[in-house]
Amino acid sequence: MTNDETSMRLKPMASCIRHVACLALTLLLLGCQGEAKTDSADVREFLTHYFSTWSAKDMDGYGACFHEQARIVFVHQGVPQSQGLTDFLHGQKLSHATTTVPMTEVPTDMKILRDERTAQASVRWKLTKGADITLGTDCFTLIKTSTGWKIISLVFYND
Repeated sequence: MTNDETSMRLKPMASCIRHVACLALTLLLLGCQGEAKTDSADVREFLTHYFSTWSAKDMDGYGACFHEQARIVFVHQGVPQSQGLTDFLHGQKLSHATTTVPMTEVPTDMKILRDERTAQASVRWKLTKGADITLGTDCFTLIKTSTGWKIISLVFYND
């Protein structure tokens, strides 16, 4: 066999090896990236629980969704109004206690970005208070604790 014949037989093999090596390198590089999860069912379940406890007037369950160091910011006409957790929860309790009609708030769309320790979620919601309907957005930052997900930051606004 001549060098030309050997070269012709090895060309397809070399091409195949290059493709396999390229594929292996791609998979290796993808594996080196962070452990971002695409499955966000547990975060979605937590956020659904958050809204359902508020709507059920379960203020203890609602409060348990927050980390003890959580900060809450309501953005009104572009101006942020920041509150600590105690003041925020007190205001939520008063809202339910003083209303003359039932209030329910349900998520209508969730966009979630998460890894193993933290999550960020943008949740569109609809608040029904009697015949009045208000739409808005909650932007959450969550951390995973030994007891599950907790809210460490909530920024929200009405449309």
